[in-house]
Amino acid sequence: MELYKQVFENNKRWVESKIAHDADFFEKLAKDQRPDFLYIGCADSRVPANEIMGLEPGEVFVHRNIANLVVNTDLNVQSVIHYAVVHLQVKHIVVCGHYGCGGVKAAMQPKDLGLLNPWLRNIRDVYRLHQNELDGISKLDDRYDRLVELNVQEQCINVVKVASIQQRYYAERLPTVHGWVYDLHNGLLKDLNLDMEQEVAKIAKIYDLHDV
Repeated sequence: MELYKQVFENNKRWVESKIAHDADFFEKLAKDQRPDFLYIGCADSRVPANEIMGLEPGEVFVHRNIANLVVNTDLNVQSVIHYAVVHLQVKHIVVCGHYGCGGVKAAMQPKDLGLLNPWLRNIRDVYRLHQNELDGISKLDDRYDRLVELNVQEQCINVVKVASIQQRYYAERLPTVHGWVYDLHNGLLKDLNLDMEQEVAKIAKIYDLHDV
């Protein structure tokens, strides 16, 4: 309970620090949100979205789940994407994974994990798509790290498959989809520099929905 109570003390000090810097901070924040970024990241407690990006409250619209997945049957993430793209008019969509992700590691192990099984199967599907490359990596930690990157790449492609993304992109050339990985050991973000134009071209014949 002491730790619980401390949270409220921390909150008061945080409010005081914001007001000391800008007396109208919360009045401005309460008016509206106009974030440029939608951040889709892992729920891991060590990866706070706007802090690692160096951005303030109101500048990042955030969705987080285990292993930063964009699943077509997950109404939560699909609703977040639709709202961010259609109503908030975000300019950038970031899928951010992190090295040492517990969800990715769990998906690489042949274990029955109960309720987590159907969720982790989405990562196992990524492994299946890239099995030859991954099995060619002898060091286990390096294989984990590479699957983290490939998982981010596949989730970016899943973002591109969303109809509202395609419709706005063909009309405005926005939003831009980015794949990042956060390194827990040094705090740095790695841009995977995915060529999304190329990725879209690969899947367009099957997944093109912008005229629907």
